[in-house]
Amino acid sequence: MYTHFQASQTVEMAVPKPNLIHHYLRQPKRLVKALVDPTRLEYLGEEIYRLKMRPLQFMMFSLQPTVDLKVWIHDGILNLKSVGCEIRGIEYINQRFSLNLVGKLYPVELQGITHLKGQADLEVKVELPPPLWLTPQPILETTGNGLLKSVLMTVRHRLVHNLLSDYSHWSEEQLGVGERQPQSNNAVSSMEWL
Repeated sequence: MYTHFQASQTVEMAVPKPNLIHHYLRQPKRLVKALVDPTRLEYLGEEIYRLKMRPLQFMMFSLQPTVDLKVWIHDGILNLKSVGCEIRGIEYINQRFSLNLVGKLYPVELQGITHLKGQADLEVKVELPPPLWLTPQPILETTGNGLLKSVLMTVRHRLVHNLLSDYSHWSEEQLGVGERQPQSNNAVSSMEWL
């Protein structure tokens, strides 16, 4: 029995000291490290990163997705797309699972103020194992969609807290205004999924 889950998330935030944001967005490696816990990230080369997510609980199963993400810049837009996925923990699901993640982040001028706007769409298709066949479809969909939404909310939370902080430190370094201070891990400690 194949089931389809999906979630979307948008973000918009004002950028302090926006004069260097276009240069900052040309550094995908720096951006990825601001969005994802660096200890769970591996650079594979050619704009592709492997993200080992924390275990996720879906119904009675504990799953650990590993997602390969391509991150690149085109026309000033940071693009992100999943190019591979593996589910560790349950081989049955791993062989019957597909994940599609597409995201964009770009600067725009709104009423004279530079903002970063972005959107991420996450879709999962999976053939559920027999123990879940008797679970009503609305319960499965609500649970699955909620899980995907929580993953995207975590990414959004990191984006709002870590990316702007990293950009602020980086832009000060570029302008020679101050020395970089160690980044606070307060926002990271509350992350459950990434």
